[in-house]
Amino acid sequence: MSVDATVMELMIAVRLGPDTERMLVFHLSVSALLSAIVKPIQSGKTGYAWVIDPQGRFIFHPNPDFFGRDAFSVRDEKFPDLSNEPIHFIQREKMLKGEQGTGWYYSAWHRGYTGPTKKLIAFCPIKIADAPPRFWSVAVVAPQSEVEDALSQGSLRLLLLQGVVVLAVILGAAAIIWLENRWSSVLEAKVIAKTDALAKSEEKYRSLIESAEDLIFTVDRDIRFQSLNTFTAKFFGGTPERFVGQSISSAFPEAVAAHQAELIAQVQRTGKSIREEFELPIGERFAWISANFMPVKTDAGEVGSILCIARDITETKNLQRHLVNAEKLASLGTLAAGVAHEINNPLGVILGFCELLLRKAPKDSQQFEDLKTIERQGLLCKETVENLLSFARAEKQPLDYSNLNTCIEEITKIVRHLLNKNDITLVLDIEERLPLVKADARQLQQVFLNLITNAMAAMENGGRLTIRSFLERSTRRAVVQFHDTGVGIPPNHIDHIFEPFFTTKPEGKGTGLGLFVSYGIITSYGGTMECVSSPATALGKQPGTTFTIKLPTGSVDNLAKN
Repeated sequence: MSVDATVMELMIAVRLGPDTERMLVFHLSVSALLSAIVKPIQSGKTGYAWVIDPQGRFIFHPNPDFFGRDAFSVRDEKFPDLSNEPIHFIQREKMLKGEQGTGWYYSAWHRGYTGPTKKLIAFCPIKIADAPPRFWSVAVVAPQSEVEDALSQGSLRLLLLQGVVVLAVILGAAAIIWLENRWSSVLEAKVIAKTDALAKSEEKYRSLIESAEDLIFTVDRDIRFQSLNTFTAKFFGGTPERFVGQSISSAFPEAVAAHQAELIAQVQRTGKSIREEFELPIGERFAWISANFMPVKTDAGEVGSILCIARDITETKNLQRHLVNAEKLASLGTLAAGVAHEINNPLGVILGFCELLLRKAPKDSQQFEDLKTIERQGLLCKETVENLLSFARAEKQPLDYSNLNTCIEEITKIVRHLLNKNDITLVLDIEERLPLVKADARQLQQVFLNLITNAMAAMENGGRLTIRSFLERSTRRAVVQFHDTGVGIPPNHIDHIFEPFFTTKPEGKGTGLGLFVSYGIITSYGGTMECVSSPATALGKQPGTTFTIKLPTGSVDNLAKN
């Protein structure tokens, strides 16, 4: 048997003989069946009944336009100027959960005439199947005015009947009626006050949730969104209505959604909260999210849904990483100078004697080739020592002010020929009239040269190198970016690129100190240096790497002097 909003399909197997069997298929109009049963149900003069299925669709309603439509969206579509949240709340939180009860709401349609009408509603579930369990929810509604009129007429009939039957106790009857009316008024006032208080409380709760700049959402047992605040919907590029009823994979990447499904299942089994931190890809970058999954229990004490409150902690993670790098720089800074000086002296002797031996050895001999190899490796060691000394002196340089654009233009003049030789297109996007930065021009050019050299190494088959400079208005910091279209950096290497002696280049082609020294130079001037990369193996993304350097700018007086 298959059931949709308006049609039920029945399949019956009929055996015609020992070896003959036929299948009879009946299509039964659910709406026609319910029309014969539910349509006569009437509350008051104009009240009526309607039925929704477990998916929130009308399978019977006096208004034919509502047949088979989603009970939530059809109201918003036909009556956009009226707030349908009270009836949506009753349907979503009570009727679709198989509860029975009463309530009220404002409607813009009632048996042919339109206009805001306050209606009273009573509802209960009707079981239609045991395995799997299924139910429809039936509601009977009537205008509040008709119900009040009926109550008034009933009181009047009761008064007349008591007057005819018990004339002798007119005064007693009048007193009883007076007390009854007074009690009814008091009770009605209490109901209205409680209803208003509940509406205000719900509105306050909703306002708090909507105002929070955190990811707040609930999911059901099928790992589908039940609700989510506006901040969460905007974070994933949509509206709450777009995600409600959809699987969490509609917002999160497949791998992240699968991991969250495991956590949610664990919370449902144990009934205990779980806190988790995970990386979430957002466009060209990754964001760190701290999420807390908590069970929302029903009145029976069972886990009904799962509430998740999550927060973007990317800045905190970056700060932790910068602190770790700063600690490494501090510990190695003291060591670097001593080690470099100790190595530099014997290294100079080795290279000096090597040069003497090269002068004596025939150029076509094996001895000459061996000595050249020793010389190359010695020069590589010398370069490493110079980088260590440069790092050790980085914090001792006097404070100076430099023109960032001039540094970029001068270093690109030096490497432009080499870029053209390697079939690399250089694109300069420089913002004019940048403030001077608190940094030494020579050291800035050393940093820029390191980044350009690394970019060329990443684009062995050619590519495009884009260098941008601009002023970050919110922080008044000068920013320079180096973006290449090379092979990118693998995710497992990205956290180690600023560590000393870490390199992905073949042995003998890199010391692993270029980015380490560059990072030390930039941070010594109070700046920051960050890297975002997409490796060539990343699906759906263009490979490439972007280094972003931010430097503090000088004061107005310092700018005037320069």
